[in-house]
Amino acid sequence: MCGIVGYIGEKVAQPILLNGLKRLEYRGYDSSGMALILPKKNSISVRKSPGKISALEKILKARPMAGSVGIAHTRWATHGAPTQENAHPHEDCTGELAVVHNGIIENYESLKQTLIKEGHKFRSQTDTEVIVHLIEKFYKNCPLEDAVRKALKLLVGSYAIAVISSREPAKLVGARSGSPLIAGLGKNENFLASDVPAILEYTKEVIFLDENEVAVLSRDAFRVTDLDGKTIAKKSTRINWDIAQAQKQGFKHFMLKEINEQPGIIENLLKLHILKDNAIVFAEQNISVEKLKSIKNISIVACGTAYHAGLVGKYILEALCAIPISVDVSSEFRYRDLLIDQDTLVIAISQSGETADTLAGVREAHKRGASVLAVCNVLGSTLTREADGIIYTHAGPEIGVASTKAYTAQLTALYLFAFYFSGIKNTLAAGKRNKLFDELRKVSGLMEKILKDQDEIAKLSRRHSHFGSFLYLGRNINYPSALEGALKLKEISYIPAEGYAAGEMKHGPIALIDEYRGVVCIAPESKVYDKMISNIQEIRSRKGKIIAIATAKDSKIKDLTEEVIYIPQIEEFFSPLLIALPLQLLAYHIAVKRGCDVDQPRNLAKSVTVE
Repeated sequence: MCGIVGYIGEKVAQPILLNGLKRLEYRGYDSSGMALILPKKNSISVRKSPGKISALEKILKARPMAGSVGIAHTRWATHGAPTQENAHPHEDCTGELAVVHNGIIENYESLKQTLIKEGHKFRSQTDTEVIVHLIEKFYKNCPLEDAVRKALKLLVGSYAIAVISSREPAKLVGARSGSPLIAGLGKNENFLASDVPAILEYTKEVIFLDENEVAVLSRDAFRVTDLDGKTIAKKSTRINWDIAQAQKQGFKHFMLKEINEQPGIIENLLKLHILKDNAIVFAEQNISVEKLKSIKNISIVACGTAYHAGLVGKYILEALCAIPISVDVSSEFRYRDLLIDQDTLVIAISQSGETADTLAGVREAHKRGASVLAVCNVLGSTLTREADGIIYTHAGPEIGVASTKAYTAQLTALYLFAFYFSGIKNTLAAGKRNKLFDELRKVSGLMEKILKDQDEIAKLSRRHSHFGSFLYLGRNINYPSALEGALKLKEISYIPAEGYAAGEMKHGPIALIDEYRGVVCIAPESKVYDKMISNIQEIRSRKGKIIAIATAKDSKIKDLTEEVIYIPQIEEFFSPLLIALPLQLLAYHIAVKRGCDVDQPRNLAKSVTVE
């Protein structure tokens, strides 16, 4: 949500900042802007616009800015409509300072009223503008970084900021609390950004700022302090993926590229974590075996697609580890009366590692003595720094807002952890364990087979793109698949869709079925197959338009519907990994047919870093 880019160096900053903003478009935004220090005039120049970055790009083309120090921003409106006045950067009364900000300042109204009484003039309706006026207030008799620290101490809420001053043009200052911010280190140039893709073209050396840290960058140096100005020693992390992974590589959309990357990601995860003797290894899983032996229950917390992965995880862990599992939406977990303690393991799942509600849940779990295991994709993210143990999903950058490869990578991580934990708890016989491993190793190859037939899935999808609503039904371990399929369709096509456990159909949803609604029935070979067939027959008798996802060579399904997407045969236990692909492709091709922006759906952000 929102994106920050900052640059200080020897090069012309405008194209670097603009390129960085484009790399952050996946985070969601409704306006953008840029501010540069003009060296000849010793002043700050600002360009900003509501709408897409292309609108800002036209302004910059008509009125370019010269300068080698600057900040840029994509804004997701919270306080104030997406207008030019409310777009970032914001300036102080003198025009000497400019600030960009991600997050929400909860006490901005009281701060604003105080500043107005002191003579400050506000030009926007945003909470952000109080920050630049606070810095201005303290900037009369101290260096820029000291004024920033003093201002930040008065803020209540979350922030990641970047600040420039024409009075001190050799500095770029950034700070974070509750919203992500990184510093990139280059040769005679340094960077600030909300996320790695913004600067990966220029450097792979990154410093992940922690809570309440302030970074002061020059062209050839950096210093990180706390809010009291005490220096904090920070080591850089080298990013092990390149900019090509964050580009479309010939695919029409990032989402389609990421769908097609899934077999390789799954294969790599298995190779990384499974030894030849089927032992599981996790390099960053630092929770001791002794501690895991004492665990009596597991609580999974996540949001959105990650929550659906957690629901599948419940089936996986209960089946292999014989331990009670609860699954919560993070925003509910943090507010209820939690019955967790030192015998609880909390598994927090987040692609970005910056999801605000999930982080708040983790902190609450720690207060109650629970151990926290993070399942995360982003190296050095806040979640991975605060968790006791980490399982990285190694899916590479996921640019499409609707999660695809991160979901199946999360599922794979949960399967692997369940095998690992079952070994500690001694709940799985060796023969069954080895048989399941043989099946799991087939998954990536079977995914490839599904992707070879994606043209047929595309044709089927386009035939059903006119429906005004959809119902998704699944049973047992594929009930969460129904929820995830419905979410994917809603996210990118804007078609109302609901996911249900198929056994619940007669308890209400059956009233919705008619010839104008598509019904996606997830019916692979399984122990509940006959019950699912019964559900399909009930839908058919009410003229529902059925799209079935079934196992190859299923003869029964052909008699019930002509619209079938077949998946290769696999043990039911691993079927959610295969079923994810046709559900993703179905949503993708319906959305494309309807002319939707699948990579940047309206109103959505990739990472929800505020409540």
